[in-house]
Amino acid sequence: AGMEGSGDASRAVADWRLAVWTLCSVLLPVLITAWCSFQRSQRQLLIRDIFRKSKHDWHYTDLFGQPSYCCVCAQHILRGAFCGCCGLRVSERCLKKADQRFLCKEIMMRGTAGAPSSMPHHWIRGNVPLCSCCIVCKQQCGTQPKLCDYRCVWCQYTVHDECMVDCLRTEDCTFGEFRDLIIPPYYLSTINQMRKEKRTSYEKVVPYCRKHWMPVIVLANTRSGNNMGETLLGEFKMLLNPVQVFDLSKIAPAKALQLCTWLPCNTVRVLVCGGDGTVGWVLDAIDEMKIKGQERYIPHVAILPLGTGNDLSHTLGWGAGYAGEVPVEQILRNVMEADGITLDRWKVQVTNKGYYNLRKPKVFTMNNYFSIGPDALMALNFHAHREKTPSLFSSRIINKAVYFFYGTKDCLVQECKDLNKKVELELDGERIELPNLEGIIVLNIGYWGGGCRLWEGMGDEPYPLGRYDDGLLEVVGVHGSFHCAQIQVKLANPVRLGQAHTVRLILKSSKMPMQVDGEPWAQGPCTVTITHKTHALMLYHSGEQTDDDDASSLSE
Repeated sequence: AGMEGSGDASRAVADWRLAVWTLCSVLLPVLITAWCSFQRSQRQLLIRDIFRKSKHDWHYTDLFGQPSYCCVCAQHILRGAFCGCCGLRVSERCLKKADQRFLCKEIMMRGTAGAPSSMPHHWIRGNVPLCSCCIVCKQQCGTQPKLCDYRCVWCQYTVHDECMVDCLRTEDCTFGEFRDLIIPPYYLSTINQMRKEKRTSYEKVVPYCRKHWMPVIVLANTRSGNNMGETLLGEFKMLLNPVQVFDLSKIAPAKALQLCTWLPCNTVRVLVCGGDGTVGWVLDAIDEMKIKGQERYIPHVAILPLGTGNDLSHTLGWGAGYAGEVPVEQILRNVMEADGITLDRWKVQVTNKGYYNLRKPKVFTMNNYFSIGPDALMALNFHAHREKTPSLFSSRIINKAVYFFYGTKDCLVQECKDLNKKVELELDGERIELPNLEGIIVLNIGYWGGGCRLWEGMGDEPYPLGRYDDGLLEVVGVHGSFHCAQIQVKLANPVRLGQAHTVRLILKSSKMPMQVDGEPWAQGPCTVTITHKTHALMLYHSGEQTDDDDASSLSE
């Protein structure tokens, strides 16, 4: 009995020991994981706090795209923080030291007596661009696997450690290749002081009096098309003064364009990074400047196409879509070399039918085209689904695939059939007899539907390409979605209805889809009147294009 009791006791102890070890083996990983999560969250809070208070434009990355070295401890790093303005790269543990030790690009010089007309280089050590050459010995920089060599954050010149001499540290910066596009910090500080003193003789300020100075303002929509706007913002901030680069998801174009009033009259160039809708948004803001009496500060507008259709960009020679294939430096060169032209802008007034209708007419501004019928229906369905699940529409290819799906669906359903029985069309006051149609498209520019030359058509003797500055609209009809697809692949021509200075369309019955520059809506019986509104100053890039204009024309 004694032996049995001692055996039971030892078994109980063994069971308790097993239970304790089992509990420890379960709890210990949980506690370690919880502790690591707590420490990670504390680090993230600290990093976020540094980012918020810093004058640097810090961003965190889990993997740098090229071999990188911490600017503080000089160790090789795979992940960490980088400044989107000056290019500093730093490990997570050295972030606070780097933030305190290194200055970022100054957008405006402070604390200087008088009116400075120059500034020294701002050198950053290490992580120089690949294939950069030393300005002293002309040999390649950044070839050693360590933190080495210097780069000026303004002129982008690079120099070897051993070639760096005292005269280079104190030498005036020339601002490099893009000196004619950059707004120097000393210029802004001088103009700011003059505005406080209510002096307007800006012509005496350097580089105001420089002959070829054409400062550029970059307006990027980070939500457009393929979501490349965020990357482009950083690259432009590296090459220009950060004050010249604006994120349109954070600041409205009208506010950003007030920078033009600090710059020479009739010399500013604006680069809009986005789709046709973003361009229209910026042009509307420029029209507001005219209303405010700021007409002498109106800039010329260039386009970097990030949207889905990009027909206006295609028309003006900037390509059908940008996907990073052209370096940002080449884009800036293209902006410098582009020619100024004028673009017709049109007023589209939609007046609802009915004697007791007290609502004001809807008024739109048109740059590209107005349409009623199948292509407007595709745009309406696309926008309805994008508003429900915007995260799914972040790729230009996916967007075009969705358009293709709705176009195929309409070929079977034919929701817009017998349009000619539901509408009346007048061109310059003359009524047009309509054949059997499902859609009518009114064009201001030469391209439609993502790069199709609609008015020109196909055949041995195509019509001349419609102009964007002649005060005339081209009006065509289509037989349906399948006919639209045939036109886009050059297997059919549209039904050309004529050209006019004023277009009037009366929708007599039922509800039909309409769109202006890709912004669709469903419209009941109404009268649509399209008249000339104003001109916009644009930039035309005359780079070489293929016959089909499928390749981007951003590169020379």
